[in-house]
Amino acid sequence: MGTEPSQDSVSLLRQITQGDREAFSHFYDLHASLVFTFAVRILRVQTDAEELVQDVFLSVWQKAGTYSSERGAPEAWLITMTRSRALDKLRARGRRESRVTLLNEPEQLEQVATAERGSIALGEQLAVQGVLTELPEAQRTALQLAYFDGLTQSEIATRLGVPLGTVKTRIRDGLLRLRGLLQPGKGPEGS
Repeated sequence: MGTEPSQDSVSLLRQITQGDREAFSHFYDLHASLVFTFAVRILRVQTDAEELVQDVFLSVWQKAGTYSSERGAPEAWLITMTRSRALDKLRARGRRESRVTLLNEPEQLEQVATAERGSIALGEQLAVQGVLTELPEAQRTALQLAYFDGLTQSEIATRLGVPLGTVKTRIRDGLLRLRGLLQPGKGPEGS
């Protein structure tokens, strides 16, 4: 098992481009939990997140050739697609301003929490959490509000009480740092 997951994923994407269904199945197995977890965090509705996972992986099958390793790891590409489609889904349903967790029964909330805890493979979870902790707090907060809470840059500026330009700079600088940390072979120390 000397090959790291990102390198495996790049290789799988190349095979998917050639129409290799087995490679697609393996890529799905490696990353579906990551996509699902991000989708649940943004959409807050498990069934919507499940639909989104299908949409994202349909795009992977159709557009694997558009992936470029120079722009980051496959995981970052998936997260970007997931975020974009989740926010589109929120806007299309008019839930942007009134996002409320529809799961209000304690056992339903616990099921989602349990699914989230168990849905990311240990290595992916450590990579995402480890990389985010490498960022300065201001960048990490701005990125978490944008990617996990689905807020616009204007909404983040209002919530944090900082100028819009400051939020844009924090997000841009944070993304640049994340890109460097998520590129294959450039992870945090000790990984």
